[in-house]
Amino acid sequence: MMERVYIPNLMQRAEKTLAVALDTHLADLDTLTPVRGELAITHQGTYLEVKGRAETIVTLTCDRCLQAYNHRVVVATQELIWLEHEPDPATLPLEREIAVDDLVETLPPNGYFYPDTWIYEQICLALPQPQICDEDCPGIELHEGRGAKAEILDRRWSALTKLQLPEG
Repeated sequence: MMERVYIPNLMQRAEKTLAVALDTHLADLDTLTPVRGELAITHQGTYLEVKGRAETIVTLTCDRCLQAYNHRVVVATQELIWLEHEPDPATLPLEREIAVDDLVETLPPNGYFYPDTWIYEQICLALPQPQICDEDCPGIELHEGRGAKAEILDRRWSALTKLQLPEG
């Protein structure tokens, strides 16, 4: 697990920047290889500028054939995180409209930045949707059997053949 970064301490660093080397497994992300790369966190007065590059290999499940396959994830991104004091929840209305400009990340100026959470989110955003193992993936193969029932080749579907459904 990476160390959290106390935001005010960035002001005392050279060029107000902290460089973080990545070479770790993230707790909530199952990867075959460690997440490797680097982050640069720069305090810009009213916001943090976070730049990161990372790569790893994850095992995904194909949405068509349900087979596991390995996928290399490469992330090269940057984000601005505004530094704002959090409003008192007691003074906020229960319902309020939110402008598009308000849909940004914010942190309290005297709070912490968590590099492992940030890189985890960036990797999750980079995962393919849908997850397909190959462009030519045929999906789950079924063979036509005798009568109305088909012989199932994929054993994971075998439990469904035991179901007794009413006809009609």
